[in-house]
Amino acid sequence: MTLLSVNVGRAEPLEYTDAASGMTGIDKRPVEGPVRIEAPGAPGVGASGVAGDAVCDLRFHGGNDRAAYAFAREDMDLWERELGRELANGSFGENLTTRGLDVNGALIGERWRIGEEVVLEVTGGRIPCRTFAGFVEEKGWVKRFTQSEAGPGALLRVIVPGEVKAGDPITVLHRPDHDITVARLHRAATTERDQLPAMLAAAEWMESGLLALARRYKEKYASS
Repeated sequence: MTLLSVNVGRAEPLEYTDAASGMTGIDKRPVEGPVRIEAPGAPGVGASGVAGDAVCDLRFHGGNDRAAYAFAREDMDLWERELGRELANGSFGENLTTRGLDVNGALIGERWRIGEEVVLEVTGGRIPCRTFAGFVEEKGWVKRFTQSEAGPGALLRVIVPGEVKAGDPITVLHRPDHDITVARLHRAATTERDQLPAMLAAAEWMESGLLALARRYKEKYASS
């Protein structure tokens, strides 16, 4: 299991972003050398946890629960074949492109060590948005990405900060005692809403937006 690349994006003005500033950092490119990763701060306040990476819409991105985003190269390769075009590392706005790691089969709360010191914890999966759709420039992209077997990729919080670089080994350090995976939580949050209450088995580790969604659903339908 290997980190293929660390990808960062600069803030740029694009017409398809929902950010009030009109800026987005979704166009992420691989960078050379070690890059520091650390907890950026509370959701809605902190931006990216990856040094040099821009996060422009703090409503849905950034903060401690979404400090970094990982996507598997194997899943990117599936999309290359489906879309019929080359997709470089970072093409889906991910900070970390991996190989050999089951990103979407990871349990919520699973911990990964990258390199010698950094430890990251899985908190959820990516929910596609209009900015993502505009960037990829594919018809019906939000629905296609949501329903794809390739999976959404993993949102991560920083447990132990430090530096990572392309080529670093990845080790799974810990897997919690539940069966809520990134892929399963993603389906519950999008196409299988009736499964949301069951996702609360991973409440201790879930990112705040998905956790709030699951709790609201359970409260709304608890007596029905």
